[in-house]
Amino acid sequence: MAATVSEVIWLRSLLSSLGVKLTASTQLFCDNQAALHIAANPVFHERTKHIEIDCHFVREHLKSGVVATNYLPTRLQLADIFTKALGRDRFRFLLSKLGIRDLHAPT
Repeated sequence: MAATVSEVIWLRSLLSSLGVKLTASTQLFCDNQAALHIAANPVFHERTKHIEIDCHFVREHLKSGVVATNYLPTRLQLADIFTKALGRDRFRFLLSKLGIRDLHAPT
């Protein structure tokens, strides 16, 4: 999440320098509920020591309104089509979510 927030900040800065005004928060969808809770919860536990800096970074930008996090189930993650080997049914489902149709499919 920290790497994505960093990229969002850079893209928002680039758009701002091009004259595009962004007033709303950038939506950040995540399928890891534990990561969302850690990012939103200011209390750190023993198991989160190694990610403490990243958590502060993400939490700071959540509070400032630069990004807003939302949960999205794994089965609906559109990025999976670009990053993972998927089965035929899941691949076709995600293609349909992207609006891509097979031109050679029988009608």
